[in-house]
Amino acid sequence: MEDLSKIATQMRKGTLEYVILAIIKKWDAYASDILECLKKNKLIVVEGTLYPLLSRLKTEWLISYFWIESKSWPPRKYYKLTQNWQETLQIMDSAWKELSSAVNNIIN
Repeated sequence: MEDLSKIATQMRKGTLEYVILAIIKKWDAYASDILECLKKNKLIVVEGTLYPLLSRLKTEWLISYFWIESKSWPPRKYYKLTQNWQETLQIMDSAWKELSSAVNNIIN
């Protein structure tokens, strides 16, 4: 059964970048908020997976970040989409629809 777990993990990893951009599209997100959303939707990811993805998305100019300070907690880094995200997310949307349609056609 360990092999099945690895397969499921690899399938989820292939969609994480797309899902993270979709989350940030909905709202400017703190990393813990992203993790919580992923967990709630059974796409459990550890911080060690999330932060390198966020860093890569920032390097690719798809997201940026800003800090929010509070008296109740240390400053928090929030991620937001840049102006470059729209074309990339449209390409990802099309690729996802094509892939899911093809897989559904085959398995059904």
